[in-house]
Amino acid sequence: MVDVNNRVSVNPNREYWLEMAVEGLSGIFKGAGLKLPSVKVSCGFASSGLRSKHIGECWTRLSNADGINQIYISPTLDDPIFVLETLTHELCHAIDDCQHKHGREFRVIAEAVGLEGPMRSTNAGPGLRPLLKSVLTQIGPYPHAKLVKEEKNVKASVRPKAKCKICGFEVTMIKKYLSFGPPICPKDNLKMEAIGDWKISGD
Repeated sequence: MVDVNNRVSVNPNREYWLEMAVEGLSGIFKGAGLKLPSVKVSCGFASSGLRSKHIGECWTRLSNADGINQIYISPTLDDPIFVLETLTHELCHAIDDCQHKHGREFRVIAEAVGLEGPMRSTNAGPGLRPLLKSVLTQIGPYPHAKLVKEEKNVKASVRPKAKCKICGFEVTMIKKYLSFGPPICPKDNLKMEAIGDWKISGD
C-alpha cells in the first residue's frame, strides 16, 4: 500500500489496516526476541459490552474454534498512534495466550517491546514511540471514525462520573470525594471531565 514517494494510499477498511499494523509491529517484537502467534484483529467492543471501559481485549486460543487469538480494538479509538499502542499491548497478551493477565510475566514481555507505565494501561516509551510512527508511515491513516457513545439523561439518572476526553477512560465518583474535583487520567495524565450531577449536598 506504499508508493515510491512513501505516501500511503487509503486502506480498504479498518480490519485490513489492523492486519497491516500487526504485520508492521511484528518486526518490533522480533527485534525484542519475541515471536507473535497468529492473531485475528477486529474493531469492536470488549466482551463486557458497549459501556465497557476496556479499549482493547485479547481472547485465548482455546476460546476460539480455530485456535487463534482474537483481538478487539474499541471503536471509540481513532487516534492511530493510540490504536497502535493498544494493539501492541494486546499482542503482548497474545504471546503468552493471556495466561498471566498483567502480572510479572506480562511485564517482561511488555517492557521488552518498549511499553511502560502501569501494566493495565501501558503507553509507548521513548524507544517504542518512533517505531510506532514508522509503522504508521508504512500503513497510512486509520480508516475509522470514532464512535461516540450517547449520554442519555446523564444529569437526572446517572451518578457523577469523570471521563478522559482523550482516551475515554471513565470512573464513577463517590460523593465524599466530589469536593476534590475530577481526578487525573492514569493514561494521559490530564484532568478528566466531570459528567453528571456533581452538586454536593448542602451547596
